[in-house]
Amino acid sequence: MTDILEQLDEVRRGVMFVIEAPSGTGKTTVIRKLLAEDEDLKFSVSVTTRQRREGEVDGVDYQYVSDAEYDKLLAEDAFYETVDSLYGCRYGTLRSEVDGFLNVGQDVIFDMDWLGLEQMKAKAPQDVVSIYLLPPSIKELRRRLEGRHTDSIEKINKRMGLVLEKMAHWTEYDYVIVCLNPEQATDTLKKIIAAERLKRVRQTGLKDFTQKLIDEVNLG
Repeated sequence: MTDILEQLDEVRRGVMFVIEAPSGTGKTTVIRKLLAEDEDLKFSVSVTTRQRREGEVDGVDYQYVSDAEYDKLLAEDAFYETVDSLYGCRYGTLRSEVDGFLNVGQDVIFDMDWLGLEQMKAKAPQDVVSIYLLPPSIKELRRRLEGRHTDSIEKINKRMGLVLEKMAHWTEYDYVIVCLNPEQATDTLKKIIAAERLKRVRQTGLKDFTQKLIDEVNLG
């Protein structure tokens, strides 16, 4: 029986899981935990025209390309989504990178805002599942930002000032989770991922399997 389930899983269509949250909610921690605990979850490496910083690795942190190369990819409609940075750099998610995972039954996690989500849903509506993480309170959100000890008070205040703008699009997501802590949010996300993997449209091996059952009945 286990062999049957493994065979069906091998031909499953992968899912694009887009996760968004106000800064400090715990999104990055949750994504890292999911990737560490599930070998069928992958993180898409974006293309960027930004210069590589010290310590960054091409193909791991980003795929670094020139403006000319980016323009060529754009003209070829090679991206699922793109974004232009306020600082003049451009970023994009390659279709080939993502489809390479989806076609072999692996799922891809994206840390992406609502603008990116809109583009993804327009190009791959059947493959995208979106999840929004909310903090338990604004007071707790600030406490988490301060507890990271990575930002100045000025930067924390700036992040807090963007909370309403970030939260304005929460109704556009398929699932919403109140992140009490990373463990609770990760456990809830695992349940969502498991359920989405079992949807009929993604179990592409079911058609052949059910036909086999029908043939067995007809043969008596």
